[in-house]
Amino acid sequence: MPRPPRITVRSLTAARWPDFAALFGERGACGGCWCMLWRLSRPQFEAQKGAGNRAAMRRLVHAGAEPGLLAYRGGQAVGWLSLAPRPQFPGLGRSRLLKPIDDAPVWSISCLFVAKAHRRSGVSVALLRAAVAHAGRRGGTVVEGYPQQPKQDTMPDVFAWTGLASAFVAAGFHEVARPSPTRPIMRCTTDRAPVTRRSTRAGTKRASRTS
Repeated sequence: MPRPPRITVRSLTAARWPDFAALFGERGACGGCWCMLWRLSRPQFEAQKGAGNRAAMRRLVHAGAEPGLLAYRGGQAVGWLSLAPRPQFPGLGRSRLLKPIDDAPVWSISCLFVAKAHRRSGVSVALLRAAVAHAGRRGGTVVEGYPQQPKQDTMPDVFAWTGLASAFVAAGFHEVARPSPTRPIMRCTTDRAPVTRRSTRAGTKRASRTS
């Protein structure tokens, strides 16, 4: 079997909006979300599901924000990761499970979406590694994610929209908290925050428990 084309990762910019829109399709990835759930109040999000959320994300991108990363394979956008400093996701603060665990100025990964034909082929891991590098280039020191760790070996893809813990471990993240049995909070430091030998050992132990 020939190897699939190499994965490249790029920031979502206005020039790449058509690629993002094509990846998300008519449903906005899922249920008209357009990756606006964590960025809006819940009433506002519900009121503008679908076209309204699409327009809101488009305005954000065309205003110069880079709200996440696109994974490309063979020239086609096949994956998406939402990434920004945590204050840009006010919805996280409203979550009972995902409240801040400390005062660290984290960059949050709030969503991972991979086109169906490209799932389980390394796209998520490539996006996660690129997210750490991207945050580091912009002065970030800690990247945080909120993946699922299913009780069984598999789970329906629709429930894995924040990613799977196994992909985070493969990308170098370690568990720092577990607010529920299936929802670890995982972090990775960037090159702006060198990891001490002691924290590296602790991270290795935590990661081994999640794999």
